[in-house]
Amino acid sequence: MEIVNTIFYFLVVIGILVFIHEFGHFIAARLCGMRAEIFAFGMGFRLFGYNKINGFSFGKMDETLELGDHTDYRVCAFPIGGFVKVSGMIDESMDKEFIKSEPKPWEYRSKPVWKRMIVITAGVLMNILLAFLIFYAINFIKGKSLIDTTTIGYVQKNSISYESGLKAGDKILSINNKEIKYWDDIRNSVFIDNMGESMSIKVLRNNQEVSIYIPKEKLSIPGDRDLGLSTSSITPVITEVTKEKPAESVGIQKGDIITNFAGEKIVNTQQLIDLIKEYVNKETEIIWSRNGQLMNSKIKPLGDSTIGIGISSKYEGPIKEINYSIFTSIPKAASDLYYYGIEIFFKSISKIIKGDIPFKKAIGGPIKIAQASAQSAEGGFFTFIGFVALLSMSLAVINILPFPALDGGHFVLLIIEGVFQRPVPFKVQEILQKVGFAILIAFMLFVLYNDIISLK
Repeated sequence: MEIVNTIFYFLVVIGILVFIHEFGHFIAARLCGMRAEIFAFGMGFRLFGYNKINGFSFGKMDETLELGDHTDYRVCAFPIGGFVKVSGMIDESMDKEFIKSEPKPWEYRSKPVWKRMIVITAGVLMNILLAFLIFYAINFIKGKSLIDTTTIGYVQKNSISYESGLKAGDKILSINNKEIKYWDDIRNSVFIDNMGESMSIKVLRNNQEVSIYIPKEKLSIPGDRDLGLSTSSITPVITEVTKEKPAESVGIQKGDIITNFAGEKIVNTQQLIDLIKEYVNKETEIIWSRNGQLMNSKIKPLGDSTIGIGISSKYEGPIKEINYSIFTSIPKAASDLYYYGIEIFFKSISKIIKGDIPFKKAIGGPIKIAQASAQSAEGGFFTFIGFVALLSMSLAVINILPFPALDGGHFVLLIIEGVFQRPVPFKVQEILQKVGFAILIAFMLFVLYNDIISLK
């Protein structure tokens, strides 16, 4: 069932992004007087589609069929990507038959450079617009909910933070000389702003400032080893009780809250998990709360470090709510667009080039995107559409890069044509398109292989 959900959310995300991007090319081409012969979701051979000449059909379309000013809307075999076939343009379809005839008034090649530039950049602009609207909607409807503390509640044993000397009760003041105001700032600083870099953390401990240094070798990739830091006031709520396991035998029920284990007050979910592991096959005391009433019993964790419960983390500490109006949501959305879509993207590329972040670990393919899609969906609607916005901006930035077969590559050819007042020879365009497409396919196969070998 988990695999089905992962595939479903992946297709939803890819479907949204591909449709929006290709719709940009499609509508721009039509508005500029060009024919759009194909609007395809997916790559490869045609599975099924619809056009106004012969209606709905399966399989390959009759090559002798003249669509005129109509478009064949189709779904192709491989649901990664998509394309719009604009008449008179060398693109993913590698169709070059039109070169043998004189330019037609409805063809891409017959239009002025400025119109072709509009068509080429329309997909990127639509992805940027989608991301902006999502960020705007999230800020206006939901605003920002920030965890209003920087005090460490729990440090996981043997974690990076534990080995570096951070302790429960430390109040984080700054990371790499940047002031930390909220717990959210800590996560952004560690996993985004300073990813792959060494970190100098200044904390307040017993009313004295203490400096902690963590070398970049330990922080090269988030997830390689858990940072091991948690804020306080994170309550472990029981979401599931497995039959015939220790938790059920002592009377624990769904919705209960574990307050003490092995004589320690539970202030964090990870703390409870660590204690259960520590007391494998050892009988110890457990105290839990149900509707405000405390209950207790003796319990012995099983050999697999479990007691037969599912738990979720519920934060019950201070929250800073920031609301945005219909007007203030605009600059905030623009700021989010720049930060998440441009600044982080190019900062990450720079770190990959410098070797701060291993290339094979920094690049995610369809499997990792699918996993992230499902995980974001579990976080709720706003988390999911926020993930869509991030991917939409990434798609826009990647597509506008000046590389053959991408929109940016076509745009460079148009700039050259505009400067020299004559188009780049079709033979050159064809070679560039083939080489660029081959490199992109090879890259996609690499990231897919990398996704597979990184599965756990």
